[in-house]
Amino acid sequence: MIRSNRLRLVHGALLLFAIALVVRAGLVQLWQGPLWAARAQRQHVAARATPAPRGAILDERGEALVVGQERVRLSVAPREVADRAALARSLRRAGVAPEWVARATDTGRAWVGIPGRYLPSDAAAVTTLRGVYAEPVADRLTMTSGGIVGVVGHVAADGTPLDGIELSLDTVLRGGAGRAAIVRDGSGRRFESPALPGVSATPGNTVVLTINRALQEICERALADAMARLGAQGGDIVVLDPRNGEIRAMASSRAGQREATSSAVTEPFEPGSTLKPFVAAALLGLGRARPSDVVATHHGRFSLNGRIIEDTHVSERMSLSEVIQFSSNIGIVQFAQRLTPREEFEALRDVGFGAPTGVPLPSEAAGTLREPRRWSAQTPASIAMGYEIAVTPLQLATAYGAIANGGELLEPGLVREIRAPDGEVLYRREPRVLRRIMTPEVARTIRGMLAKTVASGTAVQADLANFEVGGKTGTARRTVRGRYAQGQYTASFIGLFPADEPQYVILVKLDNPAGAFAGMRASNAYFGGRTAAPISRTILEAAIAARDVALDRGQLASRERTGADTEVGGTRRVVSAGTLTSPASPAAPGGAPDSAGSPLVVIALDKPLPAPVRPAAARVIPDVSGMPLRNAVLTLHRAGFKVQLAGGGGSAGRGGTVPARGTLARPGAVVRLYRGAAK
Repeated sequence: MIRSNRLRLVHGALLLFAIALVVRAGLVQLWQGPLWAARAQRQHVAARATPAPRGAILDERGEALVVGQERVRLSVAPREVADRAALARSLRRAGVAPEWVARATDTGRAWVGIPGRYLPSDAAAVTTLRGVYAEPVADRLTMTSGGIVGVVGHVAADGTPLDGIELSLDTVLRGGAGRAAIVRDGSGRRFESPALPGVSATPGNTVVLTINRALQEICERALADAMARLGAQGGDIVVLDPRNGEIRAMASSRAGQREATSSAVTEPFEPGSTLKPFVAAALLGLGRARPSDVVATHHGRFSLNGRIIEDTHVSERMSLSEVIQFSSNIGIVQFAQRLTPREEFEALRDVGFGAPTGVPLPSEAAGTLREPRRWSAQTPASIAMGYEIAVTPLQLATAYGAIANGGELLEPGLVREIRAPDGEVLYRREPRVLRRIMTPEVARTIRGMLAKTVASGTAVQADLANFEVGGKTGTARRTVRGRYAQGQYTASFIGLFPADEPQYVILVKLDNPAGAFAGMRASNAYFGGRTAAPISRTILEAAIAARDVALDRGQLASRERTGADTEVGGTRRVVSAGTLTSPASPAAPGGAPDSAGSPLVVIALDKPLPAPVRPAAARVIPDVSGMPLRNAVLTLHRAGFKVQLAGGGGSAGRGGTVPARGTLARPGAVVRLYRGAAK
């Protein structure tokens, strides 16, 4: 009986246990099933964010400037590695430095983050090994010279944009991140789950800039060469199409900096004499002066409100046209007295000075243009000479664009299009006129003055053999800690090419050029006409020689010089004959000289100017053998010749050209350059 009771008790306990198991199993499988399934999912499957490819940045012709590239960042847990020898071999094949291979295989370390980012194809063998953790990252690859980075900007290792177009248009370029399901097998190896598809990343949009890649590279090389030869502390070049306001090139460089930011929009400077044409335009527009109006220039020395103003080109009298041509500080100051402070201020404000241009680049500076109520008695004269006002290179180039296109101030453009990943155009730029700042007649008159400045004024070193160029030089003292520094200058030149119907506005600015080209005198080595103007000519020669630099060749051919060069109208109105001389030292702050440094003959009153001095009728064909092809073409164009590319150099002679090197030929003659002679 007792035994039977014990059996029933055991059976009852077993039954209760079985019932508990069934209830528990039902609870776990039916009620808690989703919870345990999710826990298992977390243990074996992980979600990994996949970065979105950033959109490409293209130039105006569709050539890539910056493209996105997928890479991986590697980390290793050495204690989880099963085969350290295989890991070492795979890391070495991927290009990992030996010291980091040693760390990754050192079991005394718990975690090693390997520096650098690697192509997925190079790291494929590494990422399959146990203990190796790979994180995909989106990298940016610059497809052209490093100088373009100052415009397009940088992206940090984690994909964060830092500056330039990358930062200002980040929401356009960024795209949408995706998600991938990663599973882990019993050996700890990880791979994407075929049964649990993730979410694909959405690529960013493509941004098409107005920059021309070939012209940008020409400007960068010209700036680097000029800084090396002149010992300048920095410089900027801006090339703008005045017909639509599009920026074709924007190069910046600073000594000691590998990749300078775009200081053409962030660093204002006192423009010096390059501001004088806008004062002249205001006078002409208000009817306060005519190009032939004459003022006394007091033989190059003039006292105004206790301040001595000096000229480099000494004369007794000059017309308004000659004041621009020879950059007379005394002349422009006296002409500016015909304007009220408000009129002078409004003329420069309407040109766009003192306000940002609105280009999509971070930290654009507005420059400085104070209201007349904050002016001193010296301010009207200082501003007329380009002092007590600060402008960015882009602002100044944009203002000259109005002179070039007939008087309309256009908003400068840097972004031409934005395209979706499927090619659909989401945005297309249209030229935008901000305001008319001068009449077409006034603009035409100012262009004529600028053409004279290059033909026989302060900018003769910007002239081309085959095309007429207009432009204005500037040489301004630099400020250091709020004071004008002795012996430090900003040299600049702004050119219009061609002079009558410009396709380019070219601004060249050099910060404190200390060296000199061959043949320069130390007293004028820093002048804009001696330093910046030749750089503009070099750029134009290279652009004419190159293909695909956004030039209308048909319109340009109609502007090519076909006969002997002559002076573009006008007379010199001076009362004494002799030779124009330069003072031994530059003018006081606010009156820095601006000259090409060449002696000019002063002729009698109302007599026409003599024809400008030109190079000899025949020139020597230079030796270009062994040069890179682009450099060879540039050298020949710089010598004044047209270039025709030919095939192998079997009949090219010793110099690689026909006619051969050392041969005398007239400027403008065609020289055949054989590809076999140049690299």
